[in-house]
Amino acid sequence: MDSNTFLAQMLNKAWRFLYGRGFIDGFGHISARTADADRILVAPHSLTEGSQPEDFVVVDLDGNQIGTDVRLPAELPIHLAIYRSRPDVGSVAHLHSLYSTSFTMTDQRLGISYFLGSVFRKGIPIHPDSRLIVNSDRADALAATLGPHRAVLMRAHGVAVAGSDVQEMVSWAFLLEENARRTWVSAAVGEVEFLSDESMEEIEGEMLASGGPIKRIWSLCEAEAGVDD
Repeated sequence: MDSNTFLAQMLNKAWRFLYGRGFIDGFGHISARTADADRILVAPHSLTEGSQPEDFVVVDLDGNQIGTDVRLPAELPIHLAIYRSRPDVGSVAHLHSLYSTSFTMTDQRLGISYFLGSVFRKGIPIHPDSRLIVNSDRADALAATLGPHRAVLMRAHGVAVAGSDVQEMVSWAFLLEENARRTWVSAAVGEVEFLSDESMEEIEGEMLASGGPIKRIWSLCEAEAGVDD
């Protein structure tokens, strides 16, 4: 099996999991950097829950398709700009996750209330532009807002998540929305108590050192994707 085939299988599992969980609600797309660092595999426009590995399209970082001519997501520039600005990033998702996005439409701050959300302890910036990211200027501005972070909120729009690989991307997308959901519920009950940076630093370190939560989320992804390798 070549590396692109394996990567497409990973993306297919990720897509089906995120779609099934409602993170992709008819809008959204995911991608991963190939062994050729100047090319990515990306979900095409209008991909459904019945995705297959062969649906994912090879595109270079200038947005040119390699070997196909299918319709690409209008907001493909999000992916291209993040990969160009972040050599450490191997997988990107743009989602319209309900709970995360709600915190861009209110004065309630999305802090870290859930212990596994500690991976976002350095911040989840909010990009002020709600427009579709359909050109390089807007995409570069979004990538600048993301900076070195694992995720960026897009005001009244959605989120973009960046991981070192597909498993990390799925984990960060899952944990971003889970932290937002728990914070949202907590805010409905009373004043939210956010974790201290000291606590989050220790929790984050243990999570990344063991890799346990990432492996657990990916196991959940594989179980819910309903596909065989």
